[in-house]
Amino acid sequence: MSKAAIFDLDGTLLDSMGVWNQIDIDFLGRRGIAVPADYMTTVASMQFREIAEYTIARFDLPDTPEQLLAEWDEMARIAYGTTVQAKPGAVEYLRELKAVGVRLGVATTLMPQLRTAALDHLGMSKYFDVIVSVDDAGGVGKSEPDVYLFAARRLGVKPEDCTVFEDLLVAIRSAKSAGMQAWAMYDDSSAADWPEITRVADGALHDFHDAPRLH
Repeated sequence: MSKAAIFDLDGTLLDSMGVWNQIDIDFLGRRGIAVPADYMTTVASMQFREIAEYTIARFDLPDTPEQLLAEWDEMARIAYGTTVQAKPGAVEYLRELKAVGVRLGVATTLMPQLRTAALDHLGMSKYFDVIVSVDDAGGVGKSEPDVYLFAARRLGVKPEDCTVFEDLLVAIRSAKSAGMQAWAMYDDSSAADWPEITRVADGALHDFHDAPRLH
């Protein structure tokens, strides 16, 4: 049985999809602009600086990219620290795992100030032995297993003794390529991939009430 559990944050432990949509609405609303129907899908695959440059050009804004990034960062920090919600059953599941001695880690792409704000707001921080990001693992994204292997080393367990919880297909494939178990959490943001996700993953969840009992 697994001796460690490694969790993604956005879309897995955190029901945070709506946070960024609301930031778009509020940010453009401050400037008297309604969010165009294609805006969110257009920027979804861009890096933050690309989004800033695109937004300035599209809406002819006087701001610099740095000013937009700072404004978005502050809006996100407030949202993650006050309004973001946990996926159903998440806190109870962490408590159960901790009680039976499972080592717990986070492997995320989320910026430090946002992950700290969210975990503190939701009362999750105390359950984790290790919190790492892709930047800690050399900056390689979740298309490669580096961040999961780094988390396992920090937790002091072998890859085969880890169960990873993720919402993205590419991340589930990476975790499995490292010899780890991988359980999928449903999120609307990856709904199009759900059939393939359920095929690849070792198990699939819509909330944590049905999560595997690890010990």
